[in-house]
Amino acid sequence: MIASRRHPVVHLELHTGDRAGASAFYADLLRWRTERVDAGCASYHALALGGAFGGGIVQCSAPRPVWLPYVEVDRVDAVTDRAGRLGARVLLEPREGPAGWRSVVSSPEGGEIAFWQPKAGRGGWGAA
Repeated sequence: MIASRRHPVVHLELHTGDRAGASAFYADLLRWRTERVDAGCASYHALALGGAFGGGIVQCSAPRPVWLPYVEVDRVDAVTDRAGRLGARVLLEPREGPAGWRSVVSSPEGGEIAFWQPKAGRGGWGAA
């Protein structure tokens, strides 16, 4: 059974084919600072969005830029399974990273959302 607590959005990522252009645009428009993070694979820049809420810009071959919210959950595997039973398509099966587990699903209408489960003692968002 999935807990009935509210699940906060803890991270926001922009997936784009033009990371440099997006970084410059949001820095000029909103004064969001970016910092390169060694993600071991794709080009990733962390965004300082203000307060404890963080984000990032991911260089990828997305057909169009898309913002992906990460929602903190108690059990990423259970929520991903439940989303599938409710008609979602699983785009990224639950996977472990240094700070926690994540998955990505697309709702029946096509909206994408990521689920995030931090490792014990880590709390909040961390590099996945």
